[in-house]
Amino acid sequence: MAAEDPSVSGVSGRYATALFELARDEKSVDQVRADLDRFDDMLNESADLKRLVRSPVFSADAQLKALTAVLDKAGISGTSAKFLKVLTANRRLFAVADVIRAYRALVAKFKGEATAEVTVAEGLNDKNLDALKAALKSVTGKDVALNVKVDPSIIGGLVVKLGSRMVDSSLRTKLNSIKNAMKEAG
Repeated sequence: MAAEDPSVSGVSGRYATALFELARDEKSVDQVRADLDRFDDMLNESADLKRLVRSPVFSADAQLKALTAVLDKAGISGTSAKFLKVLTANRRLFAVADVIRAYRALVAKFKGEATAEVTVAEGLNDKNLDALKAALKSVTGKDVALNVKVDPSIIGGLVVKLGSRMVDSSLRTKLNSIKNAMKEAG
Protein backbone atom coordinates (compact mmCIF):
# COMPACT_ATOMS: atom_id res chain seq x y z
CA MET A 1 0.00 0.00 0.00
CA ALA A 2 2.85 2.41 0.81
CA ALA A 3 4.28 2.11 -2.68
CA GLU A 4 1.00 3.33 -4.21
CA ASP A 5 1.02 6.63 -2.30
CA PRO A 6 3.99 8.94 -2.87
CA SER A 7 3.31 10.74 0.42
CA VAL A 8 3.91 7.45 2.25
CA SER A 9 7.50 6.50 1.53
CA GLY A 10 10.88 6.09 3.16
CA VAL A 11 11.40 5.18 6.80
CA SER A 12 8.30 7.04 7.96
CA GLY A 13 6.19 5.32 5.30
CA ARG A 14 7.36 1.86 6.33
CA TYR A 15 6.63 2.52 10.00
CA ALA A 16 3.25 4.11 9.20
CA THR A 17 2.30 1.20 6.95
CA ALA A 18 3.22 -1.33 9.62
CA LEU A 19 1.21 0.58 12.24
CA PHE A 20 -1.76 0.97 9.90
CA GLU A 21 -1.84 -2.73 9.05
CA LEU A 22 -1.63 -3.66 12.74
CA ALA A 23 -4.37 -1.17 13.68
CA ARG A 24 -6.55 -2.40 10.81
CA ASP A 25 -6.15 -6.00 11.95
CA GLU A 26 -7.00 -5.00 15.53
CA LYS A 27 -9.91 -2.84 14.29
CA SER A 28 -8.42 0.16 16.12
CA VAL A 29 -7.62 2.46 13.18
CA ASP A 30 -9.64 5.38 14.57
CA GLN A 31 -8.34 4.97 18.13
CA VAL A 32 -4.74 4.95 16.92
CA ARG A 33 -5.39 8.03 14.76
CA ALA A 34 -6.91 9.85 17.74
CA ASP A 35 -3.94 8.92 19.94
CA LEU A 36 -1.42 10.01 17.30
CA ASP A 37 -3.33 13.27 16.75
CA ARG A 38 -3.18 13.93 20.50
CA PHE A 39 0.56 13.18 20.56
CA ASP A 40 1.09 15.44 17.53
CA ASP A 41 -0.79 18.27 19.27
CA MET A 42 1.35 17.80 22.37
CA LEU A 43 4.48 17.84 20.22
CA ASN A 44 3.42 21.13 18.58
CA GLU A 45 2.61 22.74 21.94
CA SER A 46 5.70 21.70 23.92
CA ALA A 47 9.22 22.83 23.06
CA ASP A 48 10.60 20.39 25.65
CA LEU A 49 8.81 17.42 24.09
CA LYS A 50 9.93 18.52 20.63
CA ARG A 51 13.53 18.70 21.91
CA LEU A 52 13.22 15.23 23.46
CA VAL A 53 11.92 13.80 20.18
CA ARG A 54 14.42 15.47 17.85
CA SER A 55 17.65 15.62 19.84
CA PRO A 56 20.21 12.83 19.33
CA VAL A 57 21.79 13.82 22.66
CA PHE A 58 19.26 11.78 24.65
CA SER A 59 19.94 8.06 24.93
CA ALA A 60 17.24 5.62 23.87
CA ASP A 61 16.68 4.73 27.54
CA ALA A 62 16.30 8.36 28.59
CA GLN A 63 13.91 9.01 25.68
CA LEU A 64 11.91 5.89 26.54
CA LYS A 65 11.55 6.83 30.22
CA ALA A 66 10.48 10.37 29.40
CA LEU A 67 8.15 9.25 26.61
CA THR A 68 6.53 6.66 28.87
CA ALA A 69 5.78 9.36 31.45
CA VAL A 70 4.35 11.67 28.77
CA LEU A 71 2.16 8.92 27.29
CA ASP A 72 0.88 7.88 30.73
CA LYS A 73 -0.02 11.46 31.59
CA ALA A 74 -1.75 11.96 28.21
CA GLY A 75 -3.70 8.71 28.52
CA ILE A 76 -2.20 7.26 25.34
CA SER A 77 -1.96 3.50 25.67
CA GLY A 78 -2.37 0.26 23.75
CA THR A 79 -1.13 -0.03 20.18
CA SER A 80 -0.28 3.67 19.89
CA ALA A 81 1.89 3.73 23.00
CA LYS A 82 3.63 0.49 22.06
CA PHE A 83 4.31 1.85 18.60
CA LEU A 84 5.80 5.12 19.88
CA LYS A 85 7.99 3.10 22.25
CA VAL A 86 9.19 0.93 19.34
CA LEU A 87 10.08 4.09 17.41
CA THR A 88 12.06 5.23 20.44
CA ALA A 89 13.83 1.90 20.93
CA ASN A 90 14.78 1.85 17.24
CA ARG A 91 16.12 5.44 17.50
CA ARG A 92 13.52 6.68 14.99
CA LEU A 93 11.50 8.95 17.27
CA PHE A 94 12.85 11.97 15.36
CA ALA A 95 10.66 10.85 12.42
CA VAL A 96 7.43 10.69 14.42
CA ALA A 97 5.82 13.76 12.77
CA ASP A 98 6.38 12.26 9.30
CA VAL A 99 5.10 8.87 10.50
CA ILE A 100 1.93 10.51 11.85
CA ARG A 101 1.40 12.38 8.57
CA ALA A 102 1.87 9.16 6.58
CA TYR A 103 -0.48 7.25 8.91
CA ARG A 104 -3.17 9.91 8.40
CA ALA A 105 -2.76 9.57 4.62
CA LEU A 106 -3.16 5.77 4.83
CA VAL A 107 -6.28 6.09 6.99
CA ALA A 108 -7.78 8.67 4.63
CA LYS A 109 -7.15 6.42 1.64
CA PHE A 110 -8.60 3.42 3.49
CA LYS A 111 -11.76 5.36 4.36
CA GLY A 112 -12.09 7.03 0.95
CA GLU A 113 -11.41 10.44 2.41
CA ALA A 114 -9.43 13.28 0.97
CA THR A 115 -6.99 15.09 3.25
CA ALA A 116 -6.65 18.85 3.23
CA GLU A 117 -3.75 20.78 4.76
CA VAL A 118 -5.26 23.94 6.24
CA THR A 119 -3.19 26.83 7.59
CA VAL A 120 -4.99 29.44 9.69
CA ALA A 121 -3.86 32.50 11.65
CA GLU A 122 -5.59 31.29 14.81
CA GLY A 123 -7.38 28.10 15.85
CA LEU A 124 -10.80 27.33 14.39
CA ASN A 125 -13.80 26.41 16.52
CA ASP A 126 -15.86 23.28 15.80
CA LYS A 127 -18.54 25.24 13.92
CA ASN A 128 -15.96 26.69 11.51
CA LEU A 129 -14.22 23.33 11.09
CA ASP A 130 -17.54 21.68 10.22
CA ALA A 131 -18.37 24.44 7.72
CA LEU A 132 -14.94 24.07 6.09
CA LYS A 133 -15.34 20.28 5.88
CA ALA A 134 -18.79 20.69 4.31
CA ALA A 135 -17.50 23.19 1.75
CA LEU A 136 -14.60 20.93 0.80
CA LYS A 137 -16.92 17.91 0.61
CA SER A 138 -19.18 19.76 -1.84
CA VAL A 139 -16.14 20.44 -4.04
CA THR A 140 -14.55 16.97 -3.89
CA GLY A 141 -17.56 14.73 -3.34
CA LYS A 142 -15.59 12.95 -0.58
CA ASP A 143 -15.36 13.30 3.16
CA VAL A 144 -12.38 15.52 3.89
CA ALA A 145 -10.04 15.06 6.84
CA LEU A 146 -8.39 18.30 7.93
CA ASN A 147 -4.83 18.74 9.14
CA VAL A 148 -4.98 22.20 10.65
CA LYS A 149 -1.81 24.18 11.32
CA VAL A 150 -1.83 27.55 13.08
CA ASP A 151 0.55 30.13 11.60
CA PRO A 152 0.00 33.68 12.91
CA SER A 153 2.25 35.10 10.16
CA ILE A 154 -0.58 34.73 7.58
CA ILE A 155 -2.37 37.47 9.59
CA GLY A 156 -5.89 36.31 8.66
CA GLY A 157 -7.84 34.13 6.25
CA LEU A 158 -6.66 30.65 5.42
CA VAL A 159 -4.59 28.56 3.05
CA VAL A 160 -6.05 25.24 1.92
CA LYS A 161 -4.06 22.55 0.09
CA LEU A 162 -6.10 19.64 -1.21
CA GLY A 163 -4.22 17.28 -3.46
CA SER A 164 -2.62 19.33 -6.21
CA ARG A 165 -4.94 22.30 -5.62
CA MET A 166 -4.20 25.22 -3.33
CA VAL A 167 -6.37 28.17 -2.36
CA ASP A 168 -4.56 31.00 -0.58
CA SER A 169 -6.97 33.56 0.83
CA SER A 170 -4.58 34.73 3.54
CA LEU A 171 -4.37 38.39 4.36
CA ARG A 172 -0.58 38.24 4.02
CA THR A 173 -0.89 37.17 0.36
CA LYS A 174 -3.48 39.85 -0.38
CA LEU A 175 -1.30 42.55 1.23
CA ASN A 176 1.73 41.36 -0.78
CA SER A 177 -0.36 41.56 -3.98
CA ILE A 178 -1.36 45.12 -3.20
CA LYS A 179 2.25 46.02 -2.38
CA ASN A 180 3.45 44.61 -5.70
CA ALA A 181 0.69 46.41 -7.61
CA MET A 182 1.67 49.70 -5.96
CA LYS A 183 5.34 49.16 -6.87
CA GLU A 184 4.38 48.58 -10.51
CA ALA A 185 2.16 51.66 -10.60
CA GLY A 186 4.72 53.88 -8.88
